[in-house]
Amino acid sequence: MRPYRQTWAVVLAAGDGTRLASLTTDSRGNAVPKQFCSLHGESSLLQDALQRARAIAPRERLCVIVAERHRTYWQEALWSLPERNVVVQPRNCGTAHGILLAVLHILVRDPQAHVVFLPADHYVRDEAALARGLETAAALTKRNSQNLLLLGIEPDEPDPELGYIVPGERRVDGARAVLHFVEKPQRELARELMGRGALWNSFIFAAHGAALLEMLRARLPETVAAMGRAVGQYVRDRHHESLSELYSTLETVDFSRAIVQGAEARLRVVTANACGWTDLGTPQRVIEALQRPLAPALSRRAATVAVPALINLARQHARLQRTA
Repeated sequence: MRPYRQTWAVVLAAGDGTRLASLTTDSRGNAVPKQFCSLHGESSLLQDALQRARAIAPRERLCVIVAERHRTYWQEALWSLPERNVVVQPRNCGTAHGILLAVLHILVRDPQAHVVFLPADHYVRDEAALARGLETAAALTKRNSQNLLLLGIEPDEPDPELGYIVPGERRVDGARAVLHFVEKPQRELARELMGRGALWNSFIFAAHGAALLEMLRARLPETVAAMGRAVGQYVRDRHHESLSELYSTLETVDFSRAIVQGAEARLRVVTANACGWTDLGTPQRVIEALQRPLAPALSRRAATVAVPALINLARQHARLQRTA
């Protein structure tokens, strides 16, 4: 899979994963963020996301957004990345601010960058199928310089716990318009949406960096200006204080709700074939994922992990079942 010129990949790994605390608490009582855990004891979800990103971007254009409070967890796990590709948030203030910080850092280095964003807390059974969707999204971004391309996944089943993208007409480049979103529909509605060709919203998306910054500026003009100044100061003299001071004033802003919803005219959706994808958002979703067949070649992946995951979710679930 050949990387695309000027395509960058950003793995979003700053979340706290508090809804999984019952499964991710270690022997010392610390709730480990789920991106540093694994489903079956193989590589961590973060390492899987990094490998996923390499389908579209080489190491020098692969970045990770992390939180300072998680430094103990990510410092060793990200040893192979260039230091400036690890973008550290002083604290987690929602996905909108993390995405903004990452795109500002990238645009300083490459003003023509196209960027694909991937969450670090997904599990995928068929990585090859998802990789094909990622490659399509990365390629189409070059022809949709003013649009944000969402990667929608063909549903395996009518899941009422996920968000759905209802696509519109197909464009000449193969991408489709976005009519609207449906969040966590009842099962019958989910089944009806599947019949209409609706896709699971994977929260994987791609955009030209400058166009994405414009979308963020339209909704968060003061924050974009202030963060731009702070990032500029950091790049010039490695001065952290301005960014820390700014983050101390920020409220939590969710990218999907604050930036994407309401911007359907500038959205396009690309389809990835059904691939056994899940977001592992809740303990119940983890349990359901554990009941599915293992990913192909899982044992070989486990044998080559350089930095083991901190928590094995399958083992944790089994332990809780025994003590219940």
